[in-house]
Amino acid sequence: MNDLILDFLHFLQVEKGLATNTLTAYERDLRYFARYLEEEQGGMAIRDVERIHIVGFMAFAKSEGKSPRTVARYIASLRSFFHFLLHEKLADRDPMIQIETPKQAQGLPKILNLNDVEKLLETPDGAKPLGMRDKAMLEVLYATGLRVTELVNLQMDDLHLQMGFIQTIGKGDKERIIPLGKKATTVLERYLEFGRPRLRRASERNDFVFLNHHGRGMTRQGFWKNLKQIAAKAGIDKPITPHTLRHSFATHLLENGADLRSVQELLGHADISTTQIYTHVTKARLKDVYKQYHPRA
Repeated sequence: MNDLILDFLHFLQVEKGLATNTLTAYERDLRYFARYLEEEQGGMAIRDVERIHIVGFMAFAKSEGKSPRTVARYIASLRSFFHFLLHEKLADRDPMIQIETPKQAQGLPKILNLNDVEKLLETPDGAKPLGMRDKAMLEVLYATGLRVTELVNLQMDDLHLQMGFIQTIGKGDKERIIPLGKKATTVLERYLEFGRPRLRRASERNDFVFLNHHGRGMTRQGFWKNLKQIAAKAGIDKPITPHTLRHSFATHLLENGADLRSVQELLGHADISTTQIYTHVTKARLKDVYKQYHPRA
């Protein structure tokens, strides 16, 4: 099955143009399924897989403590995988027929209120190179709603600060242009002038905007680790990830009157239904405000 997985991933990369992180997720899901076939089904060949084995796989995943969301992702990955196998005539049947995706509760994205955002953005020490970098990364993230991968992959040529925007390549290799606010531009310019030159090393030739202390481009994991430390220092005790700032960016735009289509464009969502989740967040927040302040709530 290993060769089939590699062929599928190559197809997704070349034909579909999927991002590296998406390919990694597909590979992880399919490797998990391959382990199930090997350990629970006696090394069953992919051509012999039937609907009953998929049902058994779902039960197996649940027994190992996988959440409904994770199981649903497994099923989505397997649907794509078997569709590819059928198209390439590498399988005789589609065992995913009549397999229903597990229902899951639609959770609302976690966001920060404006006060917590301000505390977070003001916490890094702007007098030191690493602090300048962290401050610039947070400001850019909140100002643009970038995905963390898009943020750490920003190149110097992607910045157009005099015109007030940046460009990025998102999912599906789609390019989009995003305005950059005055505050974020100021902080970013300070980092580029005083912070980045002190982090950059002659031996490390790269054009990444955000560098680590070795002079190399920041990684997603590195930024996530720094974010947790900054949040703890800011006294924010709620769980926070890079995506929390993206969620906050979208929600705060809608709360202040932005239209849904514009927010969709800024976030780089292919389908507006993905963006609509933020309208539910704003409604939920309005209900909280009503309950807190209306005398007859």
